[in-house]
Amino acid sequence: MRRRAALAGTVVSALLIVAIVLGSRLLRDFDSALLPYAVATVFLAFGVAYRYTVWISAPGARRLFKQGWRSFFSAANFRKAPTALPKMIATYLGFQKFLGARSHARWAAHQMIFWGCILAALITFPLTWGWFTFTSSTGSGPGYEMRIWGFKVLGFDALNIVGWLMFHGLDIAAVLVIPGASYFLWRRMKDRGAITGQRFAYDLVPLIALIVIAVTGLLLTFSSIFLHGGGYEFLAILHMVSVVFTLIYIPFGKFFHIVQRPAAVGMQLFKYTSRKKDGDGVLACRRCGEPIDAAPYVENLQGTMRDLDLGFAEGPTYCPRCKRVMRGNAYLTHVKKGFK
Repeated sequence: MRRRAALAGTVVSALLIVAIVLGSRLLRDFDSALLPYAVATVFLAFGVAYRYTVWISAPGARRLFKQGWRSFFSAANFRKAPTALPKMIATYLGFQKFLGARSHARWAAHQMIFWGCILAALITFPLTWGWFTFTSSTGSGPGYEMRIWGFKVLGFDALNIVGWLMFHGLDIAAVLVIPGASYFLWRRMKDRGAITGQRFAYDLVPLIALIVIAVTGLLLTFSSIFLHGGGYEFLAILHMVSVVFTLIYIPFGKFFHIVQRPAAVGMQLFKYTSRKKDGDGVLACRRCGEPIDAAPYVENLQGTMRDLDLGFAEGPTYCPRCKRVMRGNAYLTHVKKGFK
């Protein structure tokens, strides 16, 4: 399994290197000053492919992966519910409505981190790989051209609002990330539930890394505008180190759920399309008769429990309340017999 994972990581890394070379027109548009960032993305590609391969080798994840992507690419599902997939991508991946049911503050903070990181990635990765270039159209400005793979796609004036947004996109991303990451860092220091199960390297380091990246990025802009470049070299090195560390760390920390989430969307689609409009596709609890979930989804979960040899494949056929009652009765009978 580990050999397969290493092979998958090597192949993905090699493909990324080829894409960088070709996308930068045989490195003609590649900025050598961004080499550490580009190398970090290659390590990121290897780590993500390696970890993903290891993850889907487990029985539970393998079933999630197969059923999720089968539903994702199913023509029958598209005919049955053509708007379901776009809606779930928007609500589950984009706006993460499931977080809003837990806490509006957590949802807002997560949205700021999510969209800030998406914006930063859309700007940073293509620039790092040499796919995007910004060149002066007049020699001294303020006219600029944005080119993708050598082809001009947009011309703009650096002194108008479009130009300001182009050159300050990463600053906007940083302004979004800082309050979101700070909220979660504060919560993990104050909330008893969060403190109980948290681990420093897994839960706190990613948040600290995001804040360091965002703050040093803003300080670079502050230095160039207000300090005439004072301290710029030190800040640039600190910013580069924090970004490279975070990119390499992503596959092995909490940020890996970014890669796992699309498979969960497929599973949500599988559950949605498994339910019939008249409700016949929903399985009832064996104890109280309350509806549990779509029958194919429950059967899939039972198959996972059998694969793991947990010895309780009937568990998914009971609702959460009945499971708690059954556990309590078992505890009273076998552990605290006669306890009142």
